[in-house]
Amino acid sequence: MTPEEDAIGSTVARSGHFLLESGHHGDLWLDLELLCLRPRRLERAVAALSERLRSLGVEAVCGPLNEGAFVALMVAAGLDVEFFYTERFERAGSDGLFPVAYRLPRPLRSRVRGRRVAIVNDVINAGSAVRGTYADLLACGAVLVALAALLVLGDAAERFAGENGVPLISLSRRPNRSWTPEECPLCAEAVPLDAV
Repeated sequence: MTPEEDAIGSTVARSGHFLLESGHHGDLWLDLELLCLRPRRLERAVAALSERLRSLGVEAVCGPLNEGAFVALMVAAGLDVEFFYTERFERAGSDGLFPVAYRLPRPLRSRVRGRRVAIVNDVINAGSAVRGTYADLLACGAVLVALAALLVLGDAAERFAGENGVPLISLSRRPNRSWTPEECPLCAEAVPLDAV
């Protein structure tokens, strides 16, 4: 069993019709709240992810709350660098795609200026948490050196990383389907959204 399979295996995967944080619709949901119930199960995966980041001269690691920040904290400990996190908030007046944003808490904002920061998440799908964290770190003057996750679903994260000139590092990548609400075939078939 690979480190990623061991770590992600602790989550529950469900098929259905789901509204993702990004505003997209998808047919896969991972109950990532279960990921960190037993932190020791993540040790091999975190060590492998940390090693892939080591050569980039990372000075700090930042993760979006909730589960992504727990993985980021473990990676920061493995690299012996500072740890930062971003908090999720609803953007006023936003009802389309990417309706949420992420922000570093006020006491942390000046500490990232000029630092080489890797954004670490548990799983990246459409990339809402990573996009929001990326935007706020740039606004704070950080130097973004990588996006990293245990698992990357689909190709949205690869596109985002390429558009922004940062490497995307993961232990595993899997295909995944997601759609804008207007393009969603499940909506077209009148399949109701599942509770998450």
